[in-house]
Amino acid sequence: MSDNQGRERDLVLAPNEYAFISDQTKGNINVYVGPYKTSLANTDQPVFFNEISKRFERCSLEQATQLFAMAPENWYIMLKNPPREAPQPPNGTVSNMPELQVGHKINLPGPVSFALWPGQMSRIVKGHHLRSNQYLLVRVYDEDAARQNWAEAVIKPQAQGEEELPLTPAQLLTLGQELIIQGTQISFYIPPTGVEVVRDSQGQYVREAVTLERLEYCILLDEDGNKRYIQGPDVVFPKPTERFIERQGRLRFRAIELNENSGLYIKVIAPYSEGGQSYQVGDELFLTGKEQMIYFPRPEHAIIKYGEREIHYAVAIPAGEGRYLLDRQTGQVALINGPIMLLPDPRREVIVKRVLTPGQVKLWFPGNHEALAHNQRLKQLAENIDSTDPLSVPVVPESPKAPAENSFAGDDFTRRTKYTPPRTITLDTKYDGAVSMGVWTGYAILVVSKSGQREIVVGPTNRLLDYDEILEPMSLSTGCPKTEDQPLRTVYLRILHNKVSDRFLVETQDLCELEIELSYRVNFEGESESWFNVENYVKFLTDHMRSLVRNTVKRLGIEGFYGNSIEILRNTVLGLAAEGQRPGRLFTENGMRVYDVEVLGVKLVDEAVEALLTNAQREVVEQTLLLSSERRRLEKVKEQERVNQELAQTLSQSRQSQLNLEVQEANKTLELKLAQVQSELELEEQRLTHQLQQQQDISAVHEAELARKQAQANAEIEQARLRMEQRLLVMQSEVQAVVQKADAISPDLIAALQAFGDKALAEKMAESMAPLAILGGSSVADVFSRLLKGTRLESVMLGQNPVE
Repeated sequence: MSDNQGRERDLVLAPNEYAFISDQTKGNINVYVGPYKTSLANTDQPVFFNEISKRFERCSLEQATQLFAMAPENWYIMLKNPPREAPQPPNGTVSNMPELQVGHKINLPGPVSFALWPGQMSRIVKGHHLRSNQYLLVRVYDEDAARQNWAEAVIKPQAQGEEELPLTPAQLLTLGQELIIQGTQISFYIPPTGVEVVRDSQGQYVREAVTLERLEYCILLDEDGNKRYIQGPDVVFPKPTERFIERQGRLRFRAIELNENSGLYIKVIAPYSEGGQSYQVGDELFLTGKEQMIYFPRPEHAIIKYGEREIHYAVAIPAGEGRYLLDRQTGQVALINGPIMLLPDPRREVIVKRVLTPGQVKLWFPGNHEALAHNQRLKQLAENIDSTDPLSVPVVPESPKAPAENSFAGDDFTRRTKYTPPRTITLDTKYDGAVSMGVWTGYAILVVSKSGQREIVVGPTNRLLDYDEILEPMSLSTGCPKTEDQPLRTVYLRILHNKVSDRFLVETQDLCELEIELSYRVNFEGESESWFNVENYVKFLTDHMRSLVRNTVKRLGIEGFYGNSIEILRNTVLGLAAEGQRPGRLFTENGMRVYDVEVLGVKLVDEAVEALLTNAQREVVEQTLLLSSERRRLEKVKEQERVNQELAQTLSQSRQSQLNLEVQEANKTLELKLAQVQSELELEEQRLTHQLQQQQDISAVHEAELARKQAQANAEIEQARLRMEQRLLVMQSEVQAVVQKADAISPDLIAALQAFGDKALAEKMAESMAPLAILGGSSVADVFSRLLKGTRLESVMLGQNPVE
């Protein structure tokens, strides 16, 4: 146990280690710096310095053993509480704590390594490498030290050969001053003593500058409240007192794209001059794509928004539609007709909607419940909006929201590999525009303005009403007979092929009452200005025609009128026919003309008189029917006899026609037989002639064949003769050659040839007998001599001439 405790009190430090040991008897704290070994006394207590509580706390030897503060190349140490005069503790010694400059801080660039005095604190920081789009924010925390050591900062310029850097002179440094170290100028930086690098909210030293592409901008807000707008492409470094305005996590913003159908409503908040024109505070501008296709904000401008909408868009007005445009300065409402893309100037123009009363909707658009409900909603909305604001009416249609920023990251062109359908939109402007009156064929309306101007609109057409225009209504009597109890209110006048029916009572000269029902066909002709002069043209027409018909019927008796009532009534209403045409009845008061009338009914009111007229008419009808019956019987007899005569005549003509046909048939048969005989004779004659010609052709062919064979035989005989002669010549030549060869052979030649042959035979036999001579043990000549002994060749072998 004692050995273990002794080993635990042994302090062994490596070359890069140190430890704080507190002397419990004196209260001093000594620094043990390696390499070092010692045994601690019982009064020695290992401690370490707590940087948070700034107190020395007891600990074990292992916890008390610490590594040197070491900064390699391109790193630096931020040392707090440096010694006033003494250096850092030397290696391999035990040192007492010197006097420290408590509260001071120095920067020591690497490479450096040392132990700390008790109470000192250090932070090892990597040197700050900067890219061209990065920067550092540094602060002067010790004015005197910063001025003295300003030139000791480790600075590497971004470009090679750049010696002078645009840094603040040392004499201008002040306490708390903040500076920006830009990566476009400096690639590496270690601050000198008196200057520290300020970390951002995430604890990072190096800060990212804002890189702007084309069509991008950023906003810098200074501490004095001024803003600075910077457009791309650029790398933006803020000033020490500036900060980037951030919206929805973005520091970069896209420029606003405008076209001819969009614009921005801008208020000038600071005076400025541009393009030779001066603008004062409070001026309002409306910029559209015609003046500026791409808009970058500027500090003198403030965009006036309506809700979340920044861009004002044009309203599409199709052909046949319109919009009411209110001038905010004069109060005049103008009607803008389509087709057009309407972009109101919000400085003085605003689109308004016209709210029709329920009575106007029912009168102008009968049966259109949708239009009635829409105008009621507009009226309720207008009543709920604050009436103190003259422009707070539901007049401005909702515009589309500004498009969100896209993810475009560079200049390029993207083409899809598939078909992209064109962009389509749906225009639902049924109740957004001006009041539109569709006038059908055969109808007309009267448009009246508040100034008293009148206009007759004849269909087919579409008429857009100005904001102060209304339609003048009229009343039409309804029912049959026509009365004024429940008139029909309408604004549409039917001017072509109008039909008006009426039923009324008349009295004849003999005091008989009749009920007459008529249907008039009416057109409106002439000048259209007079068509609406009579408010109830139906009542006007029926009253006048009743008077004329009653006057005519009053001058006639019941029998004379009842039997020819339709003609009398048409003559009364339309006039007498001249050249097949009736003039009709023209009303000069309103240009109305009755061009036709239909008599729908003529009925007696007194049933007794009607019965007498009916009986008298029945008798006349009976007599007429009897006479008609007798006439029909007479006509029947006449017709029957006529039919019998025609039947007999027809039968006789039929028999004669049959005989004639039989004669004609016999003649045709005879002609046919004669023709057949004649044809057979001609055919036989042609056959004989053809056969004769054929025999002649055969004879000619036979003669030609005999001549050809005779010529062929003669040619073969001639060829055989020639071959024989040629063979005889060849045989003669061969015989002569043999004779010449025989003459050429002499006895000497024969003997020479024979000797030569014998020698050749002897040589061949010698060659053949050589193996036999070797086997017998004798020479070849001996063997050969024995074989040829007694022959003619023996003399040859002996060298004698056999001929001799």
